[in-house]
Amino acid sequence: MQWRQWLRQILDPSASFQEQTFTLGDRGQQPAAEEQGPFRLKDAEARTQRVLTHIDSILEAVPLGEAAMKKAGDLTPDLDENRRRLEALFRMPENKDLIIRELQVATQPPTRAVVCFMEGLSDKTIINRDILQPLMLLAHLDHHLDGQRESGPTQFTVDVIIQRLLPGHQVSEKHSLKEVAEALLMGDTVLLFEGQRTAITVETKEPPVRSISEPKSEQSIQGPHDSFVEAFRMNVAMIRRRLKDPRVVTEILTVGQVSSTFVALMYIDGIVNPKLVAEVKQRVDGIKVDTLNDVGVLAQFIEDAPASLMPGSLTTERPDRAAAYLAEGHVALIVDNSPYALIFPITFWSLLQTSEDYYLRFPFGTFLRFSRLAALLTSLLVPAFYIALVNYHQEMLPTELMLFVAASREAVPMPAILELVIMEVTFELIREAGTRIPNVLGSAISLVASLILGQAAVEARIVSPLLIVVVAITGLASFALPNFLDSFAIRMLRFVLLIAAALLGFYGLAAGLFILILYLSSMRSMGVPYLAPLAPRMRGAADTILQPPAYTMEFRPRHVRPMDERRQKPITRPWDPRSRAAEEEPDRGGRP
Repeated sequence: MQWRQWLRQILDPSASFQEQTFTLGDRGQQPAAEEQGPFRLKDAEARTQRVLTHIDSILEAVPLGEAAMKKAGDLTPDLDENRRRLEALFRMPENKDLIIRELQVATQPPTRAVVCFMEGLSDKTIINRDILQPLMLLAHLDHHLDGQRESGPTQFTVDVIIQRLLPGHQVSEKHSLKEVAEALLMGDTVLLFEGQRTAITVETKEPPVRSISEPKSEQSIQGPHDSFVEAFRMNVAMIRRRLKDPRVVTEILTVGQVSSTFVALMYIDGIVNPKLVAEVKQRVDGIKVDTLNDVGVLAQFIEDAPASLMPGSLTTERPDRAAAYLAEGHVALIVDNSPYALIFPITFWSLLQTSEDYYLRFPFGTFLRFSRLAALLTSLLVPAFYIALVNYHQEMLPTELMLFVAASREAVPMPAILELVIMEVTFELIREAGTRIPNVLGSAISLVASLILGQAAVEARIVSPLLIVVVAITGLASFALPNFLDSFAIRMLRFVLLIAAALLGFYGLAAGLFILILYLSSMRSMGVPYLAPLAPRMRGAADTILQPPAYTMEFRPRHVRPMDERRQKPITRPWDPRSRAAEEEPDRGGRP
């Protein structure tokens, strides 16, 4: 029997060689119904009780009018009952995050109340100064009721507390337990009173956030040096700091059944196309997931082609760049707890541009854009071009160079395609190791690994010296691409073109490029052609690869279909005679 058990443990991956003292279930199955029953019954009873209370509140509010019916919720006048439901909802006493403080409001006679807040999400200084002290230390509330002292304790209402004893800036009323729970989870403080069906929420948010720092992946020498952080409101404020226009709209959407993550949809009314706003909002509202943690996850749900290697949206950590795109007629999505903003729609050329291009003089910006385009072509084509030359088209090389390449490869026993793939994979491993290793050691280890492995591979005659140069140039060019997702896509497409060149030489390389261009031409980002404004050609094509002077860029990009196409006056340098003369030319500012 023992040998059968031993054989079963070898053949069955779910079996263990050691006797288990605890298991969650057989082969990952759900717990039995009898184990789930008590938990489900408890939640069902709580929901049923809230529904019945809500119905009773509506029936009591019917004689009082429509306004009273709108305020009817599932809170009861019994403070102990409201507290019990709140504790059950937050799984107390096991849950230690919810803090509940009992007190007596200094009325005549005193009124029982409860103060609730989430530990770590609320500012205790504000709670003590603006909530506890006014309620507990200001005695005889009825003295403050002008001319109504004779009415006695019946004058105590939630409105009196809000108007006279709570100096907080954002104070609101809540009438249901769900609204109370949402306010607590956002960092607000909740007040419940004996004899009142209404709860009061006071904004006391103080979430744990890091301070504003310099951008990590979009660094620039000239220009602002602040970047987004994980604080939702702080990111919105950094954009509004740059766009002081009342037309800037921030719509707050909620995504996630468990996380309830805030997603800010920002745009400029009067500039952005309303169809674009409606489409983005519809896609975000249609997401039905439990949690949403980052803009990268959000992009996969709402992009036109989420399975594509090329990104269909622009991810930026720079507030100045997000503000610039909003001013052109784009929309921005900011996800709570994510230090990035998501821009829609975008084009392929947007991935090769940086905010620094516009902060420099236009000749320098044009030079940088040509440099990035050269880096893109180098990273994508050089390995495949090398394989096509070495394996199929040696006659294209000069005789001296052909003999040099043949001599360098004479002692290498492996085919060129195999040694190139090995070196490319090794380079990717070094890149990934440099990213995961702590910053203090990452750059040093990557440099040492590259030098040692390259030299050792050449001395061992595994690869040729010329191949090391090809891999180094290709890797260096990939680092020059400003967008991380674009760089990742180019690195993967490099292997596809490499295989095509290894099979058919230049014919395979040309066919692969042709298919890639066709695919990019068919892509869309929120309905905008991916290669616009060059294919199809539209107004604004001059600001695609070239960097025109800032004073000639009079129009917004036409491919986003803005409501207001003109971004500045025709003459922005009235003191310059050349500016007036240029106004008479019909083709200014990239206009077709």
